Amino acid sequence: EVQLVESGGGSVQAGGSLRLSCVASGFSFNDYTIGWFRLAPGKEREGVSCISGRDGSTVYADSVKGRFTISSDNAKSTVYLQMNNLKPEDTAVYFCVADPDLLANTWYLPYKMDYWGQGIQVTVSS
Repeated sequence: EVQLVESGGGSVQAGGSLRLSCVASGFSFNDYTIGWFRLAPGKEREGVSCISGRDGSTVYADSVKGRFTISSDNAKSTVYLQMNNLKPEDTAVYFCVADPDLLANTWYLPYKMDYWGQGIQVTVSS
């Protein structure tokens, strides 16, 4: 059974930082694309960033480029999202996602991701 368990969310003031973690189990981490989506009130799910478990290549949404960094520790089957210079518009529930397909230019489409974690709240106040 695939499981994705997020941690590290919380509340922070604008300009602050948070690091999200996602521990994966039930699949071969090295063979998957793993990453983060978010859902803000009144908005659709948005792809934030993904990383290839195969070669470590990464992709980011334009809205977070230069502020967020995704990384992984394959030995621990864990993916991280370091979020710096947070803005109120980053407020959302963040979901860890995983998919067996290669990282592709359609990565940001929610329906492309087969597995989703429960989600964790990130709140940024101004």
